[in-house]
Amino acid sequence: MRVAVFSSKPYDQESLTRANAAFRHELHFFEAALNLQTCSLAENAEAVCVFVHDQIDAHLLCCLAGRGVKVVALRCAGFNNVDLPAAREVGIDVVRVPAYSPYAVAEHAVAMMLTLNRHTHRAYNRVREGNFALNGLLGFDMNGKTVGIVGTGRIGTVLARIMIGFGCTVLAYDLYPNDECKALGVRYVPLDELLPQSDIISLHCPLSEETRHLIDSKAIGKMKRGAMLINTGRGALIDTSAVIAALKSGHIGALGLDVYEQEENLFFEDHSEEIIQDDVLERLMTFPNVLVTAHQGFFTREAIDAIAKITLNNLKQVEAAEPCPNQL
Repeated sequence: MRVAVFSSKPYDQESLTRANAAFRHELHFFEAALNLQTCSLAENAEAVCVFVHDQIDAHLLCCLAGRGVKVVALRCAGFNNVDLPAAREVGIDVVRVPAYSPYAVAEHAVAMMLTLNRHTHRAYNRVREGNFALNGLLGFDMNGKTVGIVGTGRIGTVLARIMIGFGCTVLAYDLYPNDECKALGVRYVPLDELLPQSDIISLHCPLSEETRHLIDSKAIGKMKRGAMLINTGRGALIDTSAVIAALKSGHIGALGLDVYEQEENLFFEDHSEEIIQDDVLERLMTFPNVLVTAHQGFFTREAIDAIAKITLNNLKQVEAAEPCPNQL
């Protein structure tokens, strides 16, 4: 299959090229994102392969269909950036990678928790400057704390297992409780119960109209004062302005973000020589108790190799008219 691969960084090109030895698709790589201006690059392609920030709306799908594209292959689990009804209307199949390495994202969430708790990011800079004082670096034992996990799919389940290993009590909220989590000793409760009981809250649910701004000022008001909030899911799960207000008041004690509501034009690119125009993100990064990483939770060798293999296999199955379990 002729595939135009958009938003492709060197690591994407390497992993896809390596995996393609077993599939023999014709891959054409473009670093540019897919949009109406770059749609012409998909000329003669049977499929386009895209990432989380490529917005595949109805206009773009019509443009792709007009150029003969039959498949949109997502290199990610989330599909909130694709207009699925419009894709069906123009006859374009959409496939995704629902699971690549749940360990990658769950472990990154834990890394953020530990960094914020023990202030290792601040300690690193202090010691390099010859400052060996411990003032301001006081943390807490994870053992015995209550962790609330919102969304217990594969990633949430791995996180639950890790947190139980730390000796934490784990609460969970999910519309579809997971038997594996229950067997681990996780207790499912309504969100209104999870928020006030949790010392740490970690978000792992998909983004939908129902979960957009799930953590807003009302939800924050129910949280335990001084609680830690971690988001490695999707940026729009939280109302960023409400979170900033809670950081200023001290109601949120620490915040870890691997995703950001307005990350589309920032993350995955080097802006170090520019003045960043996003005042909300700049304000967030002034807080000493906030840790922001640039959507790197998925970024392990195992994960990017799995993403490549699953993506290319999805295309193979669609091309051969075989059942594809990852088709939306």
